[in-house]
Amino acid sequence: MSNRGTQAEQLAAEFLVRQGLKLTVRNYRCRYGEIDLILQDGDTLVFTEVRLRSRSDFGGAAASIDSHKQRKLILAAQHYLTQLPRTPPCRFDAVLLQNTGESLEWIKNAFSAW
Repeated sequence: MSNRGTQAEQLAAEFLVRQGLKLTVRNYRCRYGEIDLILQDGDTLVFTEVRLRSRSDFGGAAASIDSHKQRKLILAAQHYLTQLPRTPPCRFDAVLLQNTGESLEWIKNAFSAW
């Protein structure tokens, strides 16, 4: 991962922790893909995709989380959940950054798998 990508994930993690979420895993990797951040929001497990864009061409950061990317995130989340003793409530969030922190947008329930 690039230095800018690492910095974006750090900014997103710090922001979400300030919002009261608890960071549990960074960069969870499995054969299906990677989940940037996994956090706990009360009883809910939050799988978070962090997207950084320096330009808004082609729809910006949100548009880059297309159906193919969503499917990979869902499969990776399902893989992660197999390691837990019980399946908690879950959601998929997105944190969108423009120019490494120039602006940050948090989208709760960015998409649904269940």
